[in-house]
Amino acid sequence: MKQVKMYGLGGQGVVTAAKLFAEAVAIGEGKNAQSIPAYGHERRGAPVYADVIFSEEPIKVKSFVYDPDYIVIFDLAVLDKGVDVMVGSNPKSIFVINAECILTEYPFANHEVYYVGARGIALDTIGSDIPNSAMLGAMAGAGLVGINAVTEVVSNYFVKAGNSNAKATKQAFDRLRKN
Repeated sequence: MKQVKMYGLGGQGVVTAAKLFAEAVAIGEGKNAQSIPAYGHERRGAPVYADVIFSEEPIKVKSFVYDPDYIVIFDLAVLDKGVDVMVGSNPKSIFVINAECILTEYPFANHEVYYVGARGIALDTIGSDIPNSAMLGAMAGAGLVGINAVTEVVSNYFVKAGNSNAKATKQAFDRLRKN
């Protein structure tokens, strides 16, 4: 069983990304997956997180993720808003970060970290600062799910903007860097 915690800000598509990731794993790859959103009446720009659990075996628990194997950060501004992205992490936790460059002054710097400029990719491909499709591509690049499963789910979900969102997914997959 693998556990993922996704952090971002309201309006960045964190909850949608968790849902689409679980769908890509379950339908596209035939595994078991569940997404667990955590938000209330927050407004755009407020910290949001969503959890995903996936496994080859049936998942017998329905809960938030407390010991993440993967931590996905859609926006480093969550740190400025007091979110401790290191909670529950261990030395083997892997980070996927929306950042243009490798960061050395952050608490996750000593972990295995993947970086992608998801914001820029989203602006270039979909014309909006909603990095969820690009971050899904980065997650595929980090080995969490296959790129074909993700692009198919993204294309189908976003219907009218499916092609541009799938393009964002593929570009992030191709541009992913590792520390």
